[in-house]
Amino acid sequence: MVFIDACFRKKTPYTPVWLMRQAGRYLPQYMKVREKAGDFLSLCKNPELAAEVTLQPVEILGVDAAILFSDILVIPLEMGMELRFEKGEGPVFPKPVRTMEDIDALYEFPEERLTYVYETIKLVKKRLPKDKALIGFAGSPWTIATYMVEGGGSKSYAAIKKKVYSEPEFMHALLIKVAEAIKAYLIKQIESGADAVQIFDSWASALEKDKFFEFSWDYMVEIAEFIKERYPHVPVILFPKGIAGYLDGIYGKFDVFGVDWGTPMELAKEKLGDRYVLQGNLEPARLYNRDETRVGVEKIIEVMGAKEGHIFNLGHGMMPDLPVENAKYLVELVHDLTRR
Repeated sequence: MVFIDACFRKKTPYTPVWLMRQAGRYLPQYMKVREKAGDFLSLCKNPELAAEVTLQPVEILGVDAAILFSDILVIPLEMGMELRFEKGEGPVFPKPVRTMEDIDALYEFPEERLTYVYETIKLVKKRLPKDKALIGFAGSPWTIATYMVEGGGSKSYAAIKKKVYSEPEFMHALLIKVAEAIKAYLIKQIESGADAVQIFDSWASALEKDKFFEFSWDYMVEIAEFIKERYPHVPVILFPKGIAGYLDGIYGKFDVFGVDWGTPMELAKEKLGDRYVLQGNLEPARLYNRDETRVGVEKIIEVMGAKEGHIFNLGHGMMPDLPVENAKYLVELVHDLTRR
């Protein structure tokens, strides 16, 4: 598999490309399946339909890897938290986790209840072309905990940051519990057939540098090293968003570092390129315009070269209204410009 070889800096015929949120609302085919499912959570819990939308971008765009269709919040959901997805508001937890008693009340083994995810992986692997990889994933403990404490998305992160500075012991107790669940969850994804795993830290930039390492990165590395110890042949990708100023402190045993669009590729290459394969980092909005897409792609390839050590991706996820044809153009362009 070209993607897996690239994760280990092996020679590949071209730079592989896949896109975060590649299975999503911008695809008319996805919207039809979503309608059939009834709602987002029902789609996540239906292995047949989740497998179908996982495979769509491989078939439609020609990307080099599929990423499992699911959601990072299935972990708190299966820990016993009520979860709703509300139009215009996104995910909502009506009863947030705010006390030690709330943490104690969480079910400790959510991975045991996530069988629908493992069934999806098995179905995808049966249908996925042998030269294409399947990426499993989880949110980082910090990002998942943020939703659990805030009760949903946040712009100020006031509730959880209050805990970071006023009740660090509460935060670590929650993060430990979530991290243990993620370890078991990702192992089960690998055992079900995932070829690689990625951990997303969408809210990394909410934390100042020393707190980021204490409350986010240390836990991500702990999970990555737990996996690498058991499955050294499975690539682990870590993607913390918005930490361009913290790259000097990045450490740990993992394979690929995801670079967000706000971090210059030159900086990531200078700080991390000799230790980790880099993944990223086209600004997603460039896909609205093909000329801008080409300029962005050429600039990234100029920095990274048409050689090992790079996996092409967006610097965050596909936007819901991006033209499908422009996404196809991006994949073909990357393949053409990097062919060895």
